Amino acid sequence: MRLLLPFFLATSFALIPPAASRAQDAIRPNVLLIISDDQAWGDYSFLEHPHIKTPHLDKLAGESLTYTRGYVAAPLCRPSLASIFSGKYPHQHGITGNDPRLPPGKKGGRATPGLKPLYEAIMTRIDEDPGLAHLLGLAGYLSLQTGKWWEGDPRERGGFTHAMTHGDPKRGGRHGDAGLKVSRQGIKPITDFIAEAKQQEKPFFIWHAPFLPHTPHNPPARLFEKYQKKSDSRFIARYWAMCEWFDETCGELLSHLDKEGLRENTIVLYVTDNGWIQSAGSGRYAPRSKRSPNEGGVRTPVMIRWPGKVEQKFDEQTLVSSIDLAPTILRACGLKVPPSMGGIDLRDRAALMKRNAVFGAAYDHDIHDVSKPNLSVQTRFVVADTWKLLSHRQGTAQGKPVELYNLSVDPAEMQNLAARHPGKVKELSAKLDAWWAGPKRAP
Repeated sequence: MRLLLPFFLATSFALIPPAASRAQDAIRPNVLLIISDDQAWGDYSFLEHPHIKTPHLDKLAGESLTYTRGYVAAPLCRPSLASIFSGKYPHQHGITGNDPRLPPGKKGGRATPGLKPLYEAIMTRIDEDPGLAHLLGLAGYLSLQTGKWWEGDPRERGGFTHAMTHGDPKRGGRHGDAGLKVSRQGIKPITDFIAEAKQQEKPFFIWHAPFLPHTPHNPPARLFEKYQKKSDSRFIARYWAMCEWFDETCGELLSHLDKEGLRENTIVLYVTDNGWIQSAGSGRYAPRSKRSPNEGGVRTPVMIRWPGKVEQKFDEQTLVSSIDLAPTILRACGLKVPPSMGGIDLRDRAALMKRNAVFGAAYDHDIHDVSKPNLSVQTRFVVADTWKLLSHRQGTAQGKPVELYNLSVDPAEMQNLAARHPGKVKELSAKLDAWWAGPKRAP
């Protein structure tokens, strides 16, 4: 952070809006960003899951501009969250995995002696450009981090004014520590923060990334018993119960906004960090979900609710990306968007339709080098219209150079059409390379 401070400050000052009065602060919209953790894109009753019930998120979807064809930048939590916060792709911010690749013979986490520089090199990447909390803070916002957060102290590195996560490895910090208790143990830290913002007459931004429905899958007994009757697998029943538990906690939070009279002036946004397909025989995820560039790993619903400002619509066609969230929030709050953020305002339907493509990549779990994302990438992907191309790096385990799917007839990606449609492969490969050339593709 110290080495980057001059550049960081210069960039920040260029983005500072004109001085706002207390009255102007009061009319700026509040922002609540809800991020589900490890949930498949179809695991909601509003998307017609045959068993999972999510009445509170169903209601939110019915009040929002809801895109069902949303995609995250990477199918793993840390790079995905960093992209949501920064508005940049992992190959741009360098956080491509959850942990550094450790030297031979080394084991352990961030607190292991001698490994601090490796973790520090990753966490400094979030400092290079001002992210959401810092930019909103320049405009007078108070900001609260809850739930998942990998990049050390959210106040020091993320620009938050308030945080649940301490980020201290000596106290067991890794990816959220105390922040992971939110929702599982109630939302009092959030309600206290809202009360403080109200008392100070300040607009607020809440990064709400609860550790739900993420493992450990330990739902309330009443919900587990409910879903045990719907599945022969106790693992699947627990996961389904976790999805409903997460929904209940979202309902609690949204109800509090209503109780405090904050519905009309609060923008609520929703996304999932990455997908999850529950294994029937173990507590782990099944193939083609988390860490996979397949739909089960990268697809997510994306919602934005702003009563009276954003028209409710259920959009099953338009392609959107998780990197669109940061510029959407900044523009909705009347702020400038840094050039480093390449996403599109989710309210700008014409621009989204003109782009008509989204991109992302799957990487190794451990980061080889934050300055060389080519070393970690496994597969780049592009979705354009109804077509999806997966381009694998040379030497990966997939055993094939490219995969091409027509999602309109094959959403499960079972039939590789690359050999039948070489022209489409060439067209989408050119799009992919124009986005990011990446490493050499498998022969």
